[in-house]
Amino acid sequence: MDKDWIWNGGPIEPPEKLTREDVQEMIDAAIRKHNRNASIISMCVGWVVLALFAEGLLRLIGVIPPLLPWLKITL
Repeated sequence: MDKDWIWNGGPIEPPEKLTREDVQEMIDAAIRKHNRNASIISMCVGWVVLALFAEGLLRLIGVIPPLLPWLKITL
């Protein structure tokens, strides 16, 4: 069952067939890229959360003055 491929009225070469190994390589590459991007985003979010926690702790113990005078936190 060998049919000719036609596009816009002219014959074209049929697309190459992908093997199971090619598909697995593409899936592995996509997973690696996703894991790398997710790790970078998670690291940035973690640094922001850690910085906000440290800032709140330093404001609580009085090392950093309150941002607004009426927002003074006391224990």
